[in-house]
Amino acid sequence: MMSEGNRSRVTEFILTGFPGLHPQYYGLTSAVLFLVYVVTVKANAVVIFLFATNKSLHKPVYYIILNVSACDLLFSTTALPKIISRYWFQSGNISFTACFVQMYFVHYLGSVNSFIFLLMAFDRYCAVCHPLRYTAIVTKFTVHILSVTAWIIAIPIPLMMVIRAYPLPYCASNIINHCYCDHVGITVLACTDRTPYSTPAFVGAMIILLGPLAFILLSYCLIFIEIGKVTNLGNCGKTLSTCSTQLIIISLYYVPRCFVYFTSQAGINFSADIRIVIIMLYSLVPPMINPLIYCLRAKDIRECLMKQFYIEKSRFQQFTLNRPVH
Repeated sequence: MMSEGNRSRVTEFILTGFPGLHPQYYGLTSAVLFLVYVVTVKANAVVIFLFATNKSLHKPVYYIILNVSACDLLFSTTALPKIISRYWFQSGNISFTACFVQMYFVHYLGSVNSFIFLLMAFDRYCAVCHPLRYTAIVTKFTVHILSVTAWIIAIPIPLMMVIRAYPLPYCASNIINHCYCDHVGITVLACTDRTPYSTPAFVGAMIILLGPLAFILLSYCLIFIEIGKVTNLGNCGKTLSTCSTQLIIISLYYVPRCFVYFTSQAGINFSADIRIVIIMLYSLVPPMINPLIYCLRAKDIRECLMKQFYIEKSRFQQFTLNRPVH
């Protein structure tokens, strides 16, 4: 802390993680979080590697999945290492500026994900509702432009949140009851009325969350109406199967977030520990299991993965055969 007259100004924050967690479980918690991080990094890195090394995956739909993997990888790297060190090394301190940097990337990457899922829904809508025009509408160039647009238009609102929150006077507690720095967790510590700052941030967050969600719901309603017109059950099942992968991924992202939002609006309050557990589940579980969903549900990715597995297996066998025997 830094003295300023009779008050002190916060120069660093302390992340509590899970407030009610007993110290004897710190080691187990850090090990679980570290395992989640390693699996997330490796799984998403595999998807990116497969895309980079297999031209058969250079299709519009897989460019969208590539964006999701990149975003998931960056988000986990932004959010997890600090909370792992908090439990592993009892180092929960984070500098004032670093906390705001983390806050920006947490909200920015969440925003990017929301817009990429909108693009994902648009892809399925075109594939199901306009199959004859699909290849003309959803081209590599179109997906590239829309993907870059998603990464760019996600910048302003999180940046506005940081710019407005950074100069606030933080002169009371510096303890953030969360596993990472976010807008609510930080601004609640400000020694001033946070309403003029929290309301625009809340409206911006709802635009980013509910705007794409409205389009996603509309597109899938139109998709299901189109599927309902199909009389052949085989074709109907095939069409549903093409949408299921993306629908599962989108649901994992939006359903828990909407649950937290609507329960809070309904006046249902959870304890700090339960709230943080729910937030961590919807923040960290999807990035970890999304690549598994791709590999199990997407035929092209599954085939490329098996092909790579047999290549590595062959290399290993060749290595063992050529290794000199002592």
